[in-house]
Amino acid sequence: MDSSALTEAQVPRRRLLQLGVALTPLLQLCWLSSPAVRAEDNFGLPDMTEVQICSSLDGTEQPCLYWAPDTASEQPTPVLVFLHSWSGNYKQRNNAWQQEAVQRGWIYLHPDFRGRNDTPQALGSKLARQDILDAIDFAGKSFQVDSQRVYLAGTSGGGHMSMLMAGHHPDRFSAVSAWVGISDVADWYRFHVKDGVPQNYAKMILKSLGGPPGDDLSRDADYRDRSPLGHLARVADLPIEVAAGIRDGYTGSVPISHTLLAWNEIARAKSGEPIAADEIKRLTRLGGQSEELKQTLAGIPVDASLGRKVVFRQQIRSSRVTIFDGGHEGIAAAACEWLSRQKRTVD
Repeated sequence: MDSSALTEAQVPRRRLLQLGVALTPLLQLCWLSSPAVRAEDNFGLPDMTEVQICSSLDGTEQPCLYWAPDTASEQPTPVLVFLHSWSGNYKQRNNAWQQEAVQRGWIYLHPDFRGRNDTPQALGSKLARQDILDAIDFAGKSFQVDSQRVYLAGTSGGGHMSMLMAGHHPDRFSAVSAWVGISDVADWYRFHVKDGVPQNYAKMILKSLGGPPGDDLSRDADYRDRSPLGHLARVADLPIEVAAGIRDGYTGSVPISHTLLAWNEIARAKSGEPIAADEIKRLTRLGGQSEELKQTLAGIPVDASLGRKVVFRQQIRSSRVTIFDGGHEGIAAAACEWLSRQKRTVD
């Protein structure tokens, strides 16, 4: 599930944070220096800095990597918060996403939000959600952040968390781009149980939530709290993009129904028409039918911004869903190009 994100990202050289930041009781910064990564491992990208941010909920020190252009202290600057994947953490390599931020002159934040999704504190918990908000607050105290251009994006587990943050905290983001994300944790758990035996991702969910869905009311409520489907009805006027490769669920680990069902909640929140259940079934099945898919793709031109053929797309005002010719992956250039067109003042 995490293979594409792991090959795209980067672990940059980190240095001691040297910023004069006014501390508040709710957001205290704890300084940490780290050894440098060799220059040949830096992929030509500028160094990032690691900072420890004290959680405003439980007071623990939570790591975050960031990069900012020199001008960010003097003029309003967009910020891209990019979220690591399901089995990763803040050190995960995400070259393409950092590169987009650097080329566009955006602040780049890569928070940890409790790391791998195999502990109760991770996997979309309230603590993990607050870590992302605390990272944004850190950026706001350290730089001149453009309040109309606070962007959130993620792939796979990062797509799950991006959609979850959009539902829980829609007022904190100018736009959200979520790729191949999990929208229903209980459903995804069942997808990864084979012949009654939990596989890797199902085992991780068990470690996070303490048991399977369906046998405990309190635990089921926790599953719902950590699943975007239960919260996307709140997105209102937040521009949000959800996207998935048509083959995911066959060559990848997240069926595209997770993206399509998430879109239906978004569509309803924006008074739009949801995708019919039969169409969701058709599209989900199509990814596993190689000859039928080949024939479907034959007459479709390549989308210029995506660099792929678009199998299905629906748009409601400034939000959209895209199913493209691909698998379990996020396309950083296309996501950031779409994000760059969105402006919305955040709290």
